[in-house]
Amino acid sequence: MTPAIMRERPPRCTFPALAMDLQWFAAEDEGRTEEPSEYKLRKAREEGRVAKSQELISALVLLFPALTILFLGRYILRTSVEMLRFFFLRINELDPVRDRIVGGVFFSYFVRLALPVAAAAAAAAIFANLVQVGPLFTVKPLTPDFSKIVPRFGRYFQRTLFSMEGLFNFVKSIVKMAIIGVVAFVLVRSRVQELARLQTAGLWLGFTTVAGLAARLLIISALLLLLLSIPDMLFQRWQYRESLKMTKEEVKEERKMYEGDPHIKARIQRRMREFMSRNMAVNVAKADVVITNPTHFAVALEYDEDTMPAPLLSAKGADEMALRIRGIARENGVPLVENKPLARALYQEVEIGQNVPVAYYQAIAQVLAHVRALEERRRRANGVSA
Repeated sequence: MTPAIMRERPPRCTFPALAMDLQWFAAEDEGRTEEPSEYKLRKAREEGRVAKSQELISALVLLFPALTILFLGRYILRTSVEMLRFFFLRINELDPVRDRIVGGVFFSYFVRLALPVAAAAAAAAIFANLVQVGPLFTVKPLTPDFSKIVPRFGRYFQRTLFSMEGLFNFVKSIVKMAIIGVVAFVLVRSRVQELARLQTAGLWLGFTTVAGLAARLLIISALLLLLLSIPDMLFQRWQYRESLKMTKEEVKEERKMYEGDPHIKARIQRRMREFMSRNMAVNVAKADVVITNPTHFAVALEYDEDTMPAPLLSAKGADEMALRIRGIARENGVPLVENKPLARALYQEVEIGQNVPVAYYQAIAQVLAHVRALEERRRRANGVSA
């Protein structure tokens, strides 16, 4: 190999785990160009892989507890004052080590203070998940996967830094910090004079002013983050579909798994036709009617209303085979009905062992009705002569 050619070949990475391609990675780059099938979507859902925006969950988990604190502010303040009064009045009487009542009283106050906020946060998380995913319970994500223990730094940096997801998350983080910073700046600036006078104000006025400002900051930030979660939710759904896209080979394999290998199906159908052709005499003998051309084509139909969804073509033939079918039908008393277009169409479009297409139901129903009328007329004539 000449030195010039060696210079043109790119160096091969010694560590595959650290190899990175500095491009925007998408499903098409990996050959996955086909939309995910219903089976793959259902399997991914069963495994706990769903499209979900954490920003929506975070925004609601911030908003619901903030509203709870705002509406239950008097109750929370009153309970806190009651707890402090209880312990301060008994500070010389109670021993936290020997008196078990101290732990019980503190726990009861803690539950009364934290339970409403915790319940609101839990309800917000459940509601956010139900809105995005719907009811879903699976333990698959909790199953240990030892393949994830080995770090893949190249894959990690590719996903977090050099991908559309990494770029979107970076921009999203910048926007979130900007939202909180701008909201805090605007609120504080609008009340900067009032905050400056708090150094000479009473304790209660200072507490209520700062608490009200903090509550307003929380609620406005949560509402703006809730708006930010809408594009994030759309992006997560798009990325979820992209991650489940399939290659053409995967689509073929899945179709084989569900519908069977088309080559095997064709072979089975061919064997079935050969078997039914060998048993043509039996099939024609038990047919309900034989429709003829009258000389070129003949098809035998069998129909049982209780067991068959549609008439079944049990035998067919052209020229000499049609002549043989007509002879077997006459020997076994099977009615022969001449219908040139119907016989030709059934011979060309329907294989032995297949049900008749819906397009021919009405024509075949008329033929069967004609045959039954003939049989009924024959029975009556035999009864009268008897």
